[in-house]
Amino acid sequence: MTAKLLQGADAITEAALAAGCRFFTGYPMLPFTDLLERMAARLPDVGGICMNAASEIEGANMTLGAAAAGARAGTGSTGQGVALMQETIAEAAQAEIPFVVFTMARGQQDYFQCTRGGGWGDYRTITLAPKDVAEAAEHTQLLFHLADQYRSPTILYGDYLIADTNMSVDVQPRDYGELPDKTWAVDGTLTGTGKSRLLWSWDIGKADRRGLMPDGQWKKVAEKFREIAESEARHETYRADDADVLIVSWGTASPFVDFVVDLLRDDGIRAGSFRPITLWPFPERALEEAARGCSKVLVYEINAGQALEDVRLSIPDRDKIEFIGGVSVDYSGMRQGDLLDVAPLRDRVLRAIQQGAAT
Repeated sequence: MTAKLLQGADAITEAALAAGCRFFTGYPMLPFTDLLERMAARLPDVGGICMNAASEIEGANMTLGAAAAGARAGTGSTGQGVALMQETIAEAAQAEIPFVVFTMARGQQDYFQCTRGGGWGDYRTITLAPKDVAEAAEHTQLLFHLADQYRSPTILYGDYLIADTNMSVDVQPRDYGELPDKTWAVDGTLTGTGKSRLLWSWDIGKADRRGLMPDGQWKKVAEKFREIAESEARHETYRADDADVLIVSWGTASPFVDFVVDLLRDDGIRAGSFRPITLWPFPERALEEAARGCSKVLVYEINAGQALEDVRLSIPDRDKIEFIGGVSVDYSGMRQGDLLDVAPLRDRVLRAIQQGAAT
């Protein structure tokens, strides 16, 4: 394929279809609505199904059912709607049922929701936060692969900038390697044989007591997430090799940071940036190494300080960490406010540098 100018919701839709997604559902809630509408229009063209659920709870559980039968499936909402899906996401993680949740948030205030979750048990969710539309399309395919690879729900953290921005994107199927067959899928092929599959959170079986029992299943899941934490952390740096001031940001705030880094470099300030691509697993060791020679580590996110906690856990010298973000929304409460801009970001960086020099 050649690159096309696509709105974010269209790019994610085309990427999901290229990844083999054939079931999608959700409840309309801005800025997720555009993605739901695009999936509803396109899935029938490839033999798939898109359903407008009566609620986010219903949508999440329909997705769980489709995925348990072996389909590549997805759902989503904005943060408020994903809050209602937390029980289902947790159940799917414990039962090892893979699907993708598209959190098209109204800002950057759902970091904790994606990285900590609100369900029960020892589970986590791999969460990728693209910086732009092109990366969102790439991450969509990767997340379907990772979901199947680890038999776990995964999350794409987008927002209105991802959903509504137009960008030149070349969407084509990506090969991330072989995956194991879904021999666990409850697809009806063993009905009547006495060997039908059972798939639920503790996999204990029924009268014949098949399965690992709760203790065994939960230990297996916990060990799997420990392995994911070690192997799947992703990050990106920009002009950070000789940086004295390192600015940490994520998602759609990061391109603003990189632009400011260039401005600061023009002024003779050795600035650089660090971006966690996976919000979970957070790239702790990579950040610790990137920050080793810096006098300041500034955390910029449009919330009250959520990724800030992971930065503090990653860097031994907390005294050089300073938060320069903040809550900032527009009049509707659905979009970022004035703080997501080059001028206020640059001012906050310079203020932090000057205060550090004064002390």
